[in-house]
This record gives sequence, structure tokens and C-alpha cells, in this order.
Amino acid sequence: MAHTIVTNVCEGVADCVDACPVACINPGQGANSKGTNFYWIDFDTCIDCGICLQVCPVQGAILPEEKPELQQAG
Repeated sequence: MAHTIVTNVCEGVADCVDACPVACINPGQGANSKGTNFYWIDFDTCIDCGICLQVCPVQGAILPEEKPELQQAG
């Protein structure tokens, strides 16, 4: 099961982007509800390795489960 970046918690730090071994993390369009840039995970490409969760400095920004209702794509 893929991981999820919670759009309205993400702060656009992007440590996860460089750490992802399959390049499944993409920049979102515009800003989230906090006014910051955000990223999203392509569920079809994610291999559930958990590296993004380990490197993200923002508490609660990444969940170890697929929750499409919490993630805005593109």
C-alpha cells in the first residue's frame, strides 16, 4: 500500500523528493490551505519503502497508508 502526503500538513520541504528511490513524489499545483507549496505521492508508483516518512521533518505530513481523501494530486 502506498504512503500519503497530507496536502494541508505538508510544508514543501521536499527532503522526501530526493530520498525517494522510485521518484513517485511530485510538486503540487499552487499552495495548500496553509499557503505553502506541497507535494503528492503517485500511489501507482510508490513501493511503500517508507524512506519519505523517515526523512520528512514535518510531523504528520506523511502517512504510512493510502488516504486519497487527504492528498491533493497535481
